[in-house]
Order: sequence, then structure tokens, then C-alpha cells
Amino acid sequence: MSDRREAVRSNAKYLRNVRPIDPEEIAEYVEGQPHPAVVRQLLREEAPDLELIECEDGTFVPVPDEPVEPLDGPIEALPDRYDRRLDDWLADRYGPTWYKGASGDVLRSTLRRTKAQYLEGGPVTYDEDVAASYAIYHLPGYYAAIQYALDDLAEAGLLDRGLRVLDVGAGVGGPALGLCDYLPDDALLEYHAVEPSAAADVLEAMLEETGPNVHASVHRTTAEAFDPDGPYDLVLLCNVLSELEDPVSVSRRYLDALADDGSLLAMAPADRETSIGLREVERTVETDPGVTVYGPMVRLWPHERPSDRGWSFDVRSDLAVPSVQEHLDSAATDPDHAPGEFENVDVQFSYSILRLDGRRRHDVALETDRWAKMAEMERHVSNRIDLVAAKTSHSLTEGDDRHEGERPNPLFKITDGSEAVDHYAVVTAETSLNRPLLAAEYGDLLAFESTLALWNDDEEAYNLVVDEETIVDPLG
Repeated sequence: MSDRREAVRSNAKYLRNVRPIDPEEIAEYVEGQPHPAVVRQLLREEAPDLELIECEDGTFVPVPDEPVEPLDGPIEALPDRYDRRLDDWLADRYGPTWYKGASGDVLRSTLRRTKAQYLEGGPVTYDEDVAASYAIYHLPGYYAAIQYALDDLAEAGLLDRGLRVLDVGAGVGGPALGLCDYLPDDALLEYHAVEPSAAADVLEAMLEETGPNVHASVHRTTAEAFDPDGPYDLVLLCNVLSELEDPVSVSRRYLDALADDGSLLAMAPADRETSIGLREVERTVETDPGVTVYGPMVRLWPHERPSDRGWSFDVRSDLAVPSVQEHLDSAATDPDHAPGEFENVDVQFSYSILRLDGRRRHDVALETDRWAKMAEMERHVSNRIDLVAAKTSHSLTEGDDRHEGERPNPLFKITDGSEAVDHYAVVTAETSLNRPLLAAEYGDLLAFESTLALWNDDEEAYNLVVDEETIVDPLG
């Protein structure tokens, strides 16, 4: 370390608990009196280690002790600055009208091909065209999804304003940008991305739009080859597990890089195969000593774990259509194009949060003398029972095509963490006493009193009928 850098560090350490650190003041105490701009750059480089944030007036202060607060409303759109930066990146590579002519045709055909490969379960190779089309189509949704998942931690005060984060398989940067915007301006983020493909080109460009207290490094290597220099407060495995040959071993490897009070957040698209695959990884890894499923799936019974198929995903409000998607879609001229084909504003995702400190979102241990257990639901069929469960879906009958005048009964997937087959709560009569089921968010814990247990032969699942005799109460 140079003498000048060490002098800046020493002065910053002395002043950090006395008053805001002014580069002009420190410059006077460093041998040779370097220009304040040089001192400011050195402070920026040392900020993660010194736990300092840069203020609007150019001074540096310690990171506040208060944890990050949860969202105060829904995510409505991808911010314009990211939309414009992606447009600029596309223009640099394909020309100012990248969405028209041959370049537009390439991006649309690439997107169609990669979507088909994905749905067929085949591997996707991320060259520049794939990375570009992927960013246009998927980045906005992932930007929003990560923020909703982070709320689970923030609501419990488990996200500090000073974070060291490792993003494994960072892709084009949707989760990275969402994380950066989720944190307040007075937070300090040391962000490390692992991404070997051409998607890293998009990621690096998009990270240029983040604030001065985001200190980002992109490592162009694979998840298997990267040597994590832990500990990290947060490890992200977003939309990557399905692309790994051995997702369990990779998850275990990066759990080892967590701080004792850190979290590993894994996400997957909401489709059946990747969502179930995520849950299989979760259930395998949690058998390791010290690993706990924090949420959103619950484990309400001691020594019980679920073994149902595990398909569960959250659904949030649609985003506004970004201009890059509008451009690509509106310029399509081929006869097979349907308007809106290249617009993707859905926010649907599966996620899992693992921890090493034993913390759970819902720290509950039920007893059978008060509550029915889903693992024993067979003996409760045709009876009215009381049970506790988490709501783990939106209404699965929304959009159901019925005859005019018919309204499908709301149907929700629920879990208590002991079930071997799927369980659903079906509302046949809505009352003020059972309305909390409809109002509850994904992952919320509910107590059901006097719900009727039935077996559904067609779905090979249990239905818990919520009617005028049923009371549903939210549990904190």
C-alpha cells in the first residue's frame, strides 16, 4: 500500500467518528498535499473497508446502523435511466435503430429460439445476441422480483445498510439493479458478480447507472470455478440453478461463504420445472447441519419437512412496458408476429432464503393437541379441523374461463411444511371472518378454524373448504 493511500486511510479512521470526512481537509495532512480530487478517489476506493458512504456534498460519513426498511409500495416500472442505458448499449452494438431491419430480426428470432430452447429444457448459450435479447425481455421482471423477495429479510430487520454481496450467475443484471435500488441512498454496497458469458457486457454497462456508494466488481468466470472470498452478508443465486450441472453442490459451496448471520437468496422463474427444481435444491441442502429454510416456505412442525411436488410461486402487479420492449415489438413485420409478443411485464417468481443462524420468518412449533397436521390429513377427511398454514400462491382460479354469471371459487395453495401431497384452501363462501385468507400476501401465516377437509380425486390433493363456518386469522 502506498504511503499516500495509508495516510488517507489513517486520517479517515481518525475523523470518521468525529465529523464528516472532507477530502480537502485530509489533503492538508497528507505529505505533498495531493489535490482533493485524488484524495476523494482514494476514499471512494477504500470506502467498503472503512465502512464509509459518500454524501451529496462530497464528504464521507460512516454507514448508519439502522437496518434497511421494506418497500412502501409496488414496483411500477423499470426506471428510465436503466431503460435508456440498455437502449444506448443496444445502439452501440447494432446501430441507433437496432430494433429495425436485420438487427431487429436477429434479436427477435434469437429471443424466439432461446425461449423455445428454455421451454424444452435444453441448454442456452449466451452469446452477444442472446444476452441482448434476454436483457430486453427479462431484465425488467427480475429487477422487480428481487425487491419483493428482499422484503422478507427487511421486514425482520435482517438487511443492514452496509452489505457485502455475491451475485452468482448475475446475468444481464436485473437482480443487481433491483438490489441497488432497494437499498437507500445512505447504504453501502460492496457488490461482486460472477458471470462468465456475454451477459457480463450488459451487466457492466448497466452497473454504470448505479450510485456512488455501489462498489461493483464483475468476475468473468463460472460459478464452479470462482473462489469466493467470504464472508458475504448476502449471496444471490438468481435464475441460475437450472443451468448448473450440480446445483446442490454449488449451493452448498456458496452457503459456506456466508457470514454467520447472512442469507442465501435463490430465485427461479415461476414455470413448473424450474420452480420445482429450486424447491428440490432447497430441501436437499436443508438436510445439512446448520442450514435453515428462512422462508417463504415454512416448517411449522418439529422434525417434519415437506415432500410434495413443491410448485409454488409469487405473483405481483405487472410493470409498465419499457421502451426497449415497445421498440422491438412494434418494429416486427413478419406475419407470425402477434402484438405484444416481445413485451414481458409479468412479475412471477419462485424463491428460497436459507440461513445459518437458525432464524426463520415464522418461528413456530405446533402441537397436534391443538392443530391438525397436513402429514396426517388422510385421517381428517370429511371432518372440520383447525390448522395453521402459510399461503403460498395467488388465487389459482383467477382468469378461469367460466360461463357468464359464474364466478370460480378462489383457490390458494397452502403449506405447513409437513405435507406429502398438495393442499389447497378453497373459498366457497366469503365472510368477514374468513376474508383474511383473501387479503393475505404470499408467505403470510394464517390460522384456520373449522375448515372442512376433503380429498380431491381429480387433482390428487387435499382441499380445505373455507365457508361460512370457517374463521381465518392472520398470525404475526
